[in-house]
Amino acid sequence: MFDPTELHFSSIVVDTHADTPQRFIDENWNFTDPLDTGMLNLDAARRGGLTAEFLAIWVEPIAWQGRFAFRTRQLLDATHAQIERAPNDLTLGLTSADIVRAKVDGRFCILLGIEGGHSIENSLDLLREYHARGVRYMTLTWSNTNEWADSSGDLDDPAIQHHDGLTDFGRNVVREMNRLGMMVDVSHTSDATFWDVLQTTHAPIIASHSSARALTNASRNLSDEQLRAIATNNGVAMVNFYPSFISNTWRDTWNSTSDAREKLYAAAAARAASENRIFLYGEQLAIDRAFYAEHLADKLPLVPFSTLIDHFDHVAQVAGIDHVGIGSDFDGFATLPAGITSVADLPSITRALADRGYTADQLRKILGGNLLRVFADVQAEAAKE
Repeated sequence: MFDPTELHFSSIVVDTHADTPQRFIDENWNFTDPLDTGMLNLDAARRGGLTAEFLAIWVEPIAWQGRFAFRTRQLLDATHAQIERAPNDLTLGLTSADIVRAKVDGRFCILLGIEGGHSIENSLDLLREYHARGVRYMTLTWSNTNEWADSSGDLDDPAIQHHDGLTDFGRNVVREMNRLGMMVDVSHTSDATFWDVLQTTHAPIIASHSSARALTNASRNLSDEQLRAIATNNGVAMVNFYPSFISNTWRDTWNSTSDAREKLYAAAAARAASENRIFLYGEQLAIDRAFYAEHLADKLPLVPFSTLIDHFDHVAQVAGIDHVGIGSDFDGFATLPAGITSVADLPSITRALADRGYTADQLRKILGGNLLRVFADVQAEAAKE
């Protein structure tokens, strides 16, 4: 019998989504600084046995309307600066081989993914620029539909112009990503967009941070049919840790407080405007943490750790062991499931899956092997062109 903790720390462990780059700019915070209120920093990553992290370059679409590329470049600059100021500890990953090399060298591997196709401002030239700067996946939409792809986040909004999936330009975006060797990420997309992507791509796809819709009825999650399709495509679906995506009870209760929280956001945004600045995402997270502690903690316990493991188990059972991985969404929400306070607790996931009967080889696939395969396959497909 193997030791799950020993296996965890000897494995390549990859997480495909964290929203940490906002902190570099908005909080003047560095990846090597103490964790403070966050979920991911260098120290916690090392304690959690994490080899590599895809940091999400996410541009809030309302606050930055008309300046998407400006903010994208800001976030890219700030993330590259983290690597430049700690070159002995951090390295930029551009290939799957870079992740493996970082493990051998004892450095933490930072990779880049754009979250939301609005960042390219309808320009393939901008897409190519971002790839040249190290971006290796793009989530086609965030919660907002853009001019060429529908999101799952606003399908019920009649004021939004939808496209029934991808437009012709959207298909060209997917083809160009294939040509560049950039992974196509379908987290956040509508179901119609998801199926259009599979009809268009000739390379494997990823869902960088989506859980199982059969267990939690969130449109952001993947249906069993979609999970099986990702397996047929030889892609990989990464499990999200956000309580609203892994527990129906949590989702329903949290959503029932949206009006109260929106009033708090509006008041904070007004204060920010009076100070001639943007209401920062970190401020929203602080409001959410305080709201949970004051109004919900007594009646809405943290989501049980076993519930998170259920999603890993479900994706593995439906899509297959070769098509599941970790997509935490660290620093993208306020409250983690029970048993996880930061990335330092990742070994608990390995131990829990081992307790459910997963073998050493299967665990290595979930922890990072599956993502390494897809990453390499996408770049190999691009090399054929």
